[in-house]
Amino acid sequence: MTGAATETDAHATKDHGGKLVAHRLKAAGVRKLFTLSGGHIFSVYDGCRDLGIDIVDVRHEQTAAFAAEGWAKVTREVGVCALTAGPGVTNGMSAITGAYENESPMLVLGGRAPTFRWGQGSLQEIDHVPFMSPVTRLAETAQSTAGIPETIDRAFAAAAGPPGGPTFVDLPMDVVFMEAEGGDAPFAISDPVVADAADGNLVDQAAALLAGAERPVIMAGTGLYWGHGEDELRAISEELAIPVFLNGLGRGCLPADHPNFFARARSAALKGADVALVIGAQLDFRLGFGGSFGEQTELILLNSSPPSKRTERSIAVELIGGIARSLAGLRSAGANQADARAKWIAELRAVESEKRAGEAAELSDSRAPLHPVRVYGELAPMLDRDATIVCDGGDFVSYAGKYIDTYEPGCWMDPGPYGCLGTGPGYALAAKLAKPDKQVVMMMGDGAFGFAGMDFDSLVRHNVPAVAVIGNNGIWALEKHPMEFLYGYSVAAELTPGMRYDQIAETLGGHGEFVQTPDELRPALERAFESGKPAVVNVLTDPDVVYPRSANLA
Repeated sequence: MTGAATETDAHATKDHGGKLVAHRLKAAGVRKLFTLSGGHIFSVYDGCRDLGIDIVDVRHEQTAAFAAEGWAKVTREVGVCALTAGPGVTNGMSAITGAYENESPMLVLGGRAPTFRWGQGSLQEIDHVPFMSPVTRLAETAQSTAGIPETIDRAFAAAAGPPGGPTFVDLPMDVVFMEAEGGDAPFAISDPVVADAADGNLVDQAAALLAGAERPVIMAGTGLYWGHGEDELRAISEELAIPVFLNGLGRGCLPADHPNFFARARSAALKGADVALVIGAQLDFRLGFGGSFGEQTELILLNSSPPSKRTERSIAVELIGGIARSLAGLRSAGANQADARAKWIAELRAVESEKRAGEAAELSDSRAPLHPVRVYGELAPMLDRDATIVCDGGDFVSYAGKYIDTYEPGCWMDPGPYGCLGTGPGYALAAKLAKPDKQVVMMMGDGAFGFAGMDFDSLVRHNVPAVAVIGNNGIWALEKHPMEFLYGYSVAAELTPGMRYDQIAETLGGHGEFVQTPDELRPALERAFESGKPAVVNVLTDPDVVYPRSANLA
């Protein structure tokens, strides 16, 4: 009896590789695995199913990867996807690269041809690591079944950062199907809120610079959100009377109706500031490579890790450390220019109000096909304060960055600086699964719909009633208009006019609405929200409207 019991106990300590993966995901708090079915990763599915991790399948691996990033964006947890070998992994690469540029914490599990047959031409055999390494924080192949837990833990920790970003673990088919001993050790995840502040001497220098400024400004972006810095942002803005501008995932980290929040006055503020505190925002094309600030503006940069992009702009003080604690340190010196700052904020508010007043005509434009701004004019009042806005497109979505206000962190998701289309259904799927009681609205271009339109089937199958509003102008507008300006003609810039994307959604089991005139729009939006289904509101928009590039607030 004793011998039999020992044999049973010994057998019970072994699990196949897929279950070892699932144990580590479970220990790290993972709740969802996004994927497209593939034989190389069946054992991972078996492990996740056994341990209660939901398996959410989609119609294209790019959508699975976007969904994993979407989960990260809306929850600030590590999102996880599993992609089968070869084309499964390569199909996800654009989404993975976008997550890398966004510093989105994400773990990608890749299937791989079996090790014992390597080099003999197995199905979908290719070495993923060399081309995944440049767009991930870590990329490696699990070398043994027993080594899987340690490999997953290492990749998970690298994804969580800082800097956050995607990581990749290759799971050879034989390794992940064989058995080995594995434990359920707890997994400790670092808390960005308590991450150590930047160097104290540098914080003091920056605080003194801020304290003496008459026209300070804060420009905060995605890194602020990943660093959980919204509470300290609000505190420093209020205590030191500093106007705030936000881009990327920073949107919503100060509510759009806060008296110190501005959007339309950004050019005047950044050019006119004597000191600018730039938090978690790259000095890339979105900030004119640093040129959006005045020549005499002294810049304080605060990031949780060294910036990945170089800049030729002169920096007064560069701070590297925990966002929240560093901001708390910057508040310590207070402010000694109260009258000047009150005047500065009043000047910017006048600019903001004037520009918003000038938008009234487009917001109520009566043309048909519709002016894109009219679409936002009708939609914005219908959005809940905590609605999640997903942006997937070019021309039409550019207007969303200007006309849709955000009030809470994690409620704005655009592709980020990599600018990859096809994000919409994946982001929306993750956002609605993470927060099922909140509105999720996709702003989509008609061109963008072509990248992932079939994944409305995934939204239907998983009962995810997100609403997509499509600006359908029948062209690739961000390419057609500039090309015609340059050459007097355009090529490869036409789509089918009046395409019935709403009927595609209906065929896939969703709700569809077709809008041709302004008076049809609001009733169509109301029916879409009330349908309880994934919905497409397909709005014909004027192809002759040219987006003003100078107004881009992305």
